Amino acid sequence: MNRNRFIYKCTDCGREYNGGEKMYLCPSCSEANTASEPPAGVLNILYDYPGVRKKYPGFDGLKKSGFIDLLPIASVDSLPPLRVGHTPLYTLNSVGGEKADFILHLKDDSQNPTWSFKDRASALVSAYARENGLETIVTASTGNAGSSLAGICASQGQRAVVIVPEKAPLAKLTQIIMYGATLVPVRGTYDEAFDLSIRASSEFGWYNRNTAYNPLTIEGKKTVSFELYDQLKYAVPDRIFVPVGDGVIISAIYKGFEDLLMLNIIDRMPVIVAVQSEKSDNLVRNLPLKNFSVISSSTLADSISVDIPRNFLMTRRYIQKYGGETVTVTDEEILGASSLLSRTTGLFAEPAASAAFAGLLSYRRDNRIRKNSDNVVMLTGSGLKDLKAVSGIIRMPEPIHASIDELKHLFQ
Repeated sequence: MNRNRFIYKCTDCGREYNGGEKMYLCPSCSEANTASEPPAGVLNILYDYPGVRKKYPGFDGLKKSGFIDLLPIASVDSLPPLRVGHTPLYTLNSVGGEKADFILHLKDDSQNPTWSFKDRASALVSAYARENGLETIVTASTGNAGSSLAGICASQGQRAVVIVPEKAPLAKLTQIIMYGATLVPVRGTYDEAFDLSIRASSEFGWYNRNTAYNPLTIEGKKTVSFELYDQLKYAVPDRIFVPVGDGVIISAIYKGFEDLLMLNIIDRMPVIVAVQSEKSDNLVRNLPLKNFSVISSSTLADSISVDIPRNFLMTRRYIQKYGGETVTVTDEEILGASSLLSRTTGLFAEPAASAAFAGLLSYRRDNRIRKNSDNVVMLTGSGLKDLKAVSGIIRMPEPIHASIDELKHLFQ
């Protein structure tokens, strides 16, 4: 291992690269990549696991260190001053107000600084840029990654450039602008914004935060696995329901638990369920197929609306290796899950996050959840991120005069 305690390893060809260098995709495998298929050559980051085991015999020591020996940065002091991670885990014995015979845990990552899970990735990318003198960071985004990068960079005094499809939700675009980032809307899809950001990185020398392109994004997001293990009192949950678009969040959760497996801290992987909308199921649908095929995405859950899932190949390997599961849900089920979650728990999640809860509801209907089992639902973003998506299921009441008689009439 090098002085930074890690190496890059290609998930496709297995080649290893020095962790002291800035890298995105495997130079060898990425040469043949095309715009019509998920890219090959996504890099995984590996650590000196025997050395870490010797240094920290148990989880307590790792936790006290801020997990620095499992992160590709030199110091936790390089991380932003905002509180990223350490989000609540709510434990319930009911679902939708009805008593359940299993345990439900809701991991509320909307409590991150910019109200989404994406802050975990942005924080680590920002820290790496700070340590390596990289002043401008660019990303393509449907909204959450962009607002996340913008907010994190604002806290670190860095410049953020965010390229988005022009139809991204207004709330997320507002965040980006308010944080002082440069917002670049494009007349096209997320995939076109993604490709433009990569060309911009090459042209201007900007550091690229794109998920499934920059391997540090997975390392930042994997920290949620460490938190779950800690919050569950050093236990591994039975199932984790994860909303899936590009496949980076689910791969990161696998990676976090895999790190703990490599350190002999845990002895099994949880069953991780990839949840997608039926209107954007390009990852789940292609898992058993030999040749990748694309169906244009049209789900209202914009954060998981992806035609070409960039982290498809890594996600498929993790699901196959560890016996992961998949489920698709309708947009109507996603909206219903969002409403039910809000009314019965007080947690208002955006549609992409509510998809994970819809996946759990689907499993429950089909009697696929074992009695007394521990089940985690990843709530990855706030409902305030996309009010337009839920406008069709709410009715704003008409105003009344400030009269007690009219008020009484409402409750008769």
